[in-house]
Amino acid sequence: MKIEGRIFHFVAGFCFIMTVVYGVCTGLWATDGIEPVGLVALLLTGGLCLIAGTYLSFVARRVTKRPEDNDDAEVSDGAGELGFFSPGSYWPVTLAFAAAMGGLAMALWYTWTIVLAAVLLLISVGGFVFEYYLRPNKE
Repeated sequence: MKIEGRIFHFVAGFCFIMTVVYGVCTGLWATDGIEPVGLVALLLTGGLCLIAGTYLSFVARRVTKRPEDNDDAEVSDGAGELGFFSPGSYWPVTLAFAAAMGGLAMALWYTWTIVLAAVLLLISVGGFVFEYYLRPNKE
């Protein structure tokens, strides 16, 4: 995870440098002065990358070394179980549909569709999260 943290820190530094360059260039060559939207967008992008990189750097200190972090690792070092992935779940499809419907509804600003998409999104997230939840056995 150290590598991922470094990549995010590099991108954050690049975004901050480009923020300064963008501000100077638009201040010198634009007729209306410094363009604020692009400046803020670059600044916030750099900030978000810095947050992600800092998180990954802190987590990298606490977890054991992964095969990806070892320079002398073999392909077989990463073999084994990676986790549980649902083989036949339809909830990701419903979640994607609800999110797309919500985005389209907000773009067109149909209030009734926004409400419908929000309800569908909540149902889809609930179904996705609790798909394999089993109630405890009653004694």
